[in-house]
Amino acid sequence: MKRYFRILLFVCFPLAASWAQSTAKDVPFTFGEDLHFDVTYGWVDLAEGRLHVSKKAILENSQSYYKIDAFGKTKGAVTLFSKVNDNWGTHLNTQSLLPGLSYRYIEEGRYRRNEKVYFDQVNKKATLELYDRENKKVKETKVFSLPGPVQDLVSGFYFLRTLDLSSLKKGQEVLIRGFFDKEIYNLKLIFGGTETLETKLGRKETYLFSPRIPKNSLFRGEYPVKVWITKDVHKIPVKIKADLFIGSLNIDITTAKGLKN
Repeated sequence: MKRYFRILLFVCFPLAASWAQSTAKDVPFTFGEDLHFDVTYGWVDLAEGRLHVSKKAILENSQSYYKIDAFGKTKGAVTLFSKVNDNWGTHLNTQSLLPGLSYRYIEEGRYRRNEKVYFDQVNKKATLELYDRENKKVKETKVFSLPGPVQDLVSGFYFLRTLDLSSLKKGQEVLIRGFFDKEIYNLKLIFGGTETLETKLGRKETYLFSPRIPKNSLFRGEYPVKVWITKDVHKIPVKIKADLFIGSLNIDITTAKGLKN
């Protein structure tokens, strides 16, 4: 269960960590947007997820940022066997749509990891601060060189929503570049066309994307992870499905509040 959470966050949230040849057109989200999800495995309710944009901008060095958090938490009887309570977040510059700060507070069973990454997008540097188990003192600091503008796991998805997705053609590949866990990662995102889905928000026309994932023992199929984003002005995720070696994991939207008018 804990392994599923980490890999799903890695392949699902940063859907557009870099799209160098594209330009952001419009920002379809706003302060106070709040999206909730159910996570299921077959008939089992595993967890609940949440994507939340702060109600007010955060000011840092005369720059304005969206504070965006992604939460994942097990629920019900599952917590007796494998308790997860994760918070991944970003400070996304309201003008450049690049992160200035990335953080993650991980609680998975007895495992803990608390870290912050400060991005200097101009000078192409990322400074990682790793905290002790009690999250009180910095126990490691390291500076990394960046190849250019990068996103983090959360900011990349919100950047994707600002792009003109209507110009994509089925089968088109999008290069993904971001910084995660002390490394630069590059993935390919395949546009699968459009589909109509029945959701808790009603019947929705959607864009379909599939990250290209190397063969491994966890997922099955050539494109095991699929993500559906509404084909409207909001471009919100309504479903994520991961075909595992045994069964499938589904993340389905339950409520969407504070959407931009």
